[in-house]
Amino acid sequence: MNSTSANLSGILDRILNTAADNLRFAKILVQLGLDPNNITYDALFNRLLEILLANITLANMFALVGAVFFVATLLTHTMVPLRVANMVGCTCFAAFGALSGDIKTFLLYLLLLPINGLRLHQMLNLVRKARAATAGDMSMEWLKPFMTTRKYRKGEILFKKDDPAQDMLLTVTGQFLVKEIGVAVPPGRLMGELGFLSPDNRRTATIECTEDGQVLTITYEKLLEIYFQNPQFGYYFLVLTSQRLLENIARLETIVAENKAAERAAAAARTN
Repeated sequence: MNSTSANLSGILDRILNTAADNLRFAKILVQLGLDPNNITYDALFNRLLEILLANITLANMFALVGAVFFVATLLTHTMVPLRVANMVGCTCFAAFGALSGDIKTFLLYLLLLPINGLRLHQMLNLVRKARAATAGDMSMEWLKPFMTTRKYRKGEILFKKDDPAQDMLLTVTGQFLVKEIGVAVPPGRLMGELGFLSPDNRRTATIECTEDGQVLTITYEKLLEIYFQNPQFGYYFLVLTSQRLLENIARLETIVAENKAAERAAAAARTN
């Protein structure tokens, strides 16, 4: 065993001596406090160990922990753990900047903390509201921070059946009408979500504004971004849209049943 270690050490020493003949490598060795003409593996190891021990300070420990959490953000697949890891990393790097007297590092990571905190709060609130929606609360308030405002006047057509679909809408004020089935859409209801799920992204109905109103819109690209950033949100969103689809099916079944009852009544009246 000792013979093997001695051979390995000798091989490494020869490699280092050969490398030391290179001028650039020699400069690095001089900067490390080593003699390029008398370099050994043990001398290099001991010198690096001295440098490591000399730099074990509280500031550098914060920098090391911050680097670990920064790497963790690169390996994280979902958004909530990523934001948490990022906030811990930013805190550590800010502490490093403060302890080492590096004001630029301190201010940079200090400013990143509230940004990550805000995004984390939005994402957690979004997931919580989406989960509440599946339990019976069909409000879409949780999507509002990600949406933009659009206004319509009475008589305007928001979109027609089979039109290309690019965004989803949430009614805020006014009244809207699904023309194909004659169903009114009051404030607080979702429109255009099925186009997000359909393979060809086409509108499934025509919507007309019957009373001046305002809607909030979110593009399908933004929905996809939110979906992939947080798979849990994606799951709850699919459950939510499935519930919407089932409501539409139930509404259509009621209309069909009423029409059949009316036809039977008319047939009975003609017979009598």
